[in-house]
Amino acid sequence: MSTPFTTMSPSTGGLGMGPRDPKLVPYASQRVAYWYFVSALALFTLQVIVGLWLAISYAFTIPQSVVDVLPFGMTRAMHTNLLVLWMLLGFMGGTYYLVPEEAEREIYSVKLAYFQLLAFLATGVAALVGFTFGWTQGRPLLEIPTPLDFIVVVGALIFLFNVAMTVIKGKKTAILGMLLGGLTFLALLYLFGMPFYRNLSIDWFYWWWVVHLWVEGAWELVTAAILAFVLIKITGVDRKVIEKYLYIETALFLFTGLAGTGHHYYWLGAPRAWLWIGGIFSAMEVLPIIAMVIDSFLTQRRHGIAINNKVVWTFALGTAVGHLVGAGVFGFAHTLPQINYYTHGSQITASHGHLAFFGAYALLNLTMFWYAMPRLRGISQFRSSAALWGFWIMCLSILGIGIAMGVAGVIQTYVERVMGEGFMTAQGYMQLWFKVVLFFGVIMLGGLILTFWNIMTGKQSKEQQ
Repeated sequence: MSTPFTTMSPSTGGLGMGPRDPKLVPYASQRVAYWYFVSALALFTLQVIVGLWLAISYAFTIPQSVVDVLPFGMTRAMHTNLLVLWMLLGFMGGTYYLVPEEAEREIYSVKLAYFQLLAFLATGVAALVGFTFGWTQGRPLLEIPTPLDFIVVVGALIFLFNVAMTVIKGKKTAILGMLLGGLTFLALLYLFGMPFYRNLSIDWFYWWWVVHLWVEGAWELVTAAILAFVLIKITGVDRKVIEKYLYIETALFLFTGLAGTGHHYYWLGAPRAWLWIGGIFSAMEVLPIIAMVIDSFLTQRRHGIAINNKVVWTFALGTAVGHLVGAGVFGFAHTLPQINYYTHGSQITASHGHLAFFGAYALLNLTMFWYAMPRLRGISQFRSSAALWGFWIMCLSILGIGIAMGVAGVIQTYVERVMGEGFMTAQGYMQLWFKVVLFFGVIMLGGLILTFWNIMTGKQSKEQQ
């Protein structure tokens, strides 16, 4: 069980890392995670700002002169690719932070870790600039051009090599096994999205392999490993209790994650059975994550173990609830074939996507940020009130965005696919609800900036977390 740490010096808590406290950060190489976390938070903020512009594009009629400068296709590509980039950097930073503690040795090569970070950031900048000039593959979430794909692959291979060598030379745990397996699967899947297949059905078939099996397969394994590490640290629950859910997660991933891809095959000409298989089983993937958190809570209450970081615990609970609501409930609600026939690709899909990505993965990254960043900055105790304000502002805002998008999607589905009216007719009916999306989006940005500021500038406090 983790115990409260002693403070370092009265100056601890300024902007930046400062000197390392071995009681807070046992391994010097863990400090590489700091720059991954800062980069991820900055890109997350930029993603939300671009998202606000997209909401404005839906909520109001934009003059053509403005559209010519900031076309929807370009800004949408920026929004979605920033999502992928900042989440990957968050996962990688979290990996570099936890691997030394789990393996009980320093990272194999800190220089490689920094080189990899620079490579990914350079690729991201090149992609964003390229989008403004129409340099794109045109595939949602995988728009970056093929030359940049190769840089991503090289960066991923460096990452896998660095982590694998650390694990091979150090202690082996179930968390490390799960993490390394998820990261390997994530890298391998990316390869299927690199070629262009002349038959568009085949092209989109493999596109779903990347997108679906990333977020509902490989990312789930990474999430389970990172969340398990954090729960062990803040609850003191027996490692064996946590690890059993890692094994269940692996089994469910192999069973439901792969089969769940089928609910995307509606328009690809695949056998009809895939629709039922995918629609039913994809909702089961979130169960081990939820069970892991609930069992940790019950074990902690049963044995009277004190939670030593209420902020991180709140974000961890939010991750479990976000998985259930965003990925589970909202996903299952519109993936059944009879419903998906009408809703596929509508704003209902966007509603599910926003709630699922934030609930499952943004909150997971923020959980790790709040656990690791104070330690990297030499802070053992910090004021929890501002951190919790940021949590509730962001969660309630994204819920408002999801519900408003869902209502807009129902209207869109009825107007376009039941009444048979045109695209622009449906957009007119949806504008009110995207004004609601914009309203909550502004509040969301405020909550994110508050969180970013508190993580970066929070000072040592006597307040118990």
